[in-house]
Amino acid sequence: MNATKPHSRKTDLTVTHVLAELLERLERSKVPVGAEQYRSVVQHLASELGDVEPGTALGALLDSHPAAAELYENVNYQYAGLCRSELDASLAAERQAKEILDRAMSRTLNRSIPPHKEDPTHGKS
Repeated sequence: MNATKPHSRKTDLTVTHVLAELLERLERSKVPVGAEQYRSVVQHLASELGDVEPGTALGALLDSHPAAAELYENVNYQYAGLCRSELDASLAAERQAKEILDRAMSRTLNRSIPPHKEDPTHGKS
């Protein structure tokens, strides 16, 4: 019988911290950053964030690294939603998205209904 070990989470955040720092630098860079470099850092950081033990140490790291916090929130959205965003900002974003979707839906409906054209001879004999 094969016994599987439960996935143990990392408690050492050294690599996560280095990647979070690097992402912050890339985000604030005045010099254009290559897409591959940016993508690589984000993918590595996302992987690390998936392996670290949630808790105070991770919370402190995310509090001091906004780009990493946003990535963490995006990666964990399916489980916790916008868990690190302020409620007012989250609610405003949700309302804005709903308004945009409502406008798009109404435009789609308006295009599918042909406009009514008056018959110029209607009512004339």
